[in-house]
Amino acid sequence: MNSSKVKAFLKKIFSLLSVVRGYNILILVIAQYLAAIFIFSSEKSIRHVIFDLDLLYIVLASVCVVASGYIINNFYDVKVDQINRPLKTSLDNYVKQETKLSLYFFLNFLGFVFGLFVSVKAALFFAIYIFGIWFYSHKLKKHAFTGLISATILTILPFFAVFVYFKNFSKIIFVHAIFLFLVIMVRELIKDLENIKGALVNNYKTFSVVYGEAKTKQLSIFLLLLTIFPVIVLLSYPAISYMKYYFYLSFLTLFYVGFYLCKSNKQRQYAFLHNILKILLLIGVFSLVFIDTSLLIEKVIDRLN
Repeated sequence: MNSSKVKAFLKKIFSLLSVVRGYNILILVIAQYLAAIFIFSSEKSIRHVIFDLDLLYIVLASVCVVASGYIINNFYDVKVDQINRPLKTSLDNYVKQETKLSLYFFLNFLGFVFGLFVSVKAALFFAIYIFGIWFYSHKLKKHAFTGLISATILTILPFFAVFVYFKNFSKIIFVHAIFLFLVIMVRELIKDLENIKGALVNNYKTFSVVYGEAKTKQLSIFLLLLTIFPVIVLLSYPAISYMKYYFYLSFLTLFYVGFYLCKSNKQRQYAFLHNILKILLLIGVFSLVFIDTSLLIEKVIDRLN
């Protein structure tokens, strides 16, 4: 294989990774396993969770379905992305649309099969998830409230699959989910503001297009204020241990986001706030190991034994 073919091959690999958001997929895997170890199955050893085949199948199914979701979203949003993300679009276009669609169907099939390895109910869950992502990309995201709510729910659903598998219905998990729901919804609203130009050109009735920048900011700030309540509740639980510092950081970060959002009116400013929230959510993933340090020590000792 000569150098030109190697370069072309690497470009296609990077293009595919860009389309399926390889970075986000990796974070999803880490987040699901950390949540399984430190939240959903805190009484089980690290080894037991890591080598749990059914959990592996749920994670693999989630990866396949979420990756396929990024592909179909990329397919429907190609004109919008040409305006909002021209550099990313040029990279994504190294792979033909026919190839992307073939991969989309293949990944969905794999996701369903991995779900079937766990149970018929799991397979049905992922089938509904696949349909939900397609319906969001095809219809829902073009409308104000349906696009906002469905995008937030679809982001959280992979964790719901792990949550149901371990059947851990504790109050702290429910409150944590509310906090995540609110932060992700704010992120979606800011992303709407960031991408308003492409939405306008392509007649997408997103929240920021329908209600304008001022009302989008007002709703975002209202949601940011609502995050105070789940944070207060979570801080009252001794079990969160050193993760309390993450929630202190969240409080300061979300205050800054609300303050800076009021002054923002340019795409790069909205992109900056969007990235801050992404980083905050990423830090939250890795902060899960600090929920209860005694549990972490016990799990490590159990693994060594």
